Amino acid sequence: MWIVLFVVALLFVLGSALLLLRSANIPRLPKGVKPQPYKDDEAGGW
Repeated sequence: MWIVLFVVALLFVLGSALLLLRSANIPRLPKGVKPQPYKDDEAGGW
C-alpha cells in the first residue's frame, strides 16, 4: 500500500516539474514588443 502511494507521489512531483520546465521555456512577450539594441552596441562594447 505504501509503495503505491510513493509511486503516485513520485509521478506527481515529476509531472509538475516537467510542466514547470516546459512553461518556463516559452517566452511571453506581447505581439507589439520588439527587442531594442543597447545604446552602446554601436560603440563597440566597453
